[in-house]
Amino acid sequence: MLRLDVVIASTRPGRVGKAVADWFYPVASEHGAFDARLVDLAEMNLPLLDEPNHPRMQKYQHEHTRRWAETVDAADAFVFVVPEYNFGPTPALTNALNYLYLEWNYKAAGFVSYGGASGGLRSVQATKPLLTTLKVMPLVEQVMVPMVNQHLQDGVFESNDHHRDSAQAMLDELERWAGALKPLRAS
Repeated sequence: MLRLDVVIASTRPGRVGKAVADWFYPVASEHGAFDARLVDLAEMNLPLLDEPNHPRMQKYQHEHTRRWAETVDAADAFVFVVPEYNFGPTPALTNALNYLYLEWNYKAAGFVSYGGASGGLRSVQATKPLLTTLKVMPLVEQVMVPMVNQHLQDGVFESNDHHRDSAQAMLDELERWAGALKPLRAS
């Protein structure tokens, strides 16, 4: 079974990302192809990149980096639950991606994006070049949630058919890519 980390990219108090991830995580778990894990960047609590050595060297000096490296290394694929901050990704996500290098290589990634009218699409588009530099294959298929506040009831995200259908299509494709890339990591 493939390990899938569902990563909550927002760390801000009062964030919506936790509610969106709490909806998506069981969907990923029930898909059948994945051993899904929920990873919250707020709980990882990574300071602004504070390692003295280049990530490619894997000479990590700090326990938080070693813990993060173990988490990322164990995964076969990722789904990033992302909002949009000023047309881009959250600083916490950019920081978390930049902490490591080899642990990301030859894995696949999907997105559940949310926000206002754009549904977080600009954040996803700004994140994809960073992922490809880390040798992560970002998928075209994704879940987009425009006007996310209209889908929240008492702090709980209520999905619609479009969200659920998009999630299934993305997870199906993520299974294909993650399985195809796995042999590359073994060599």
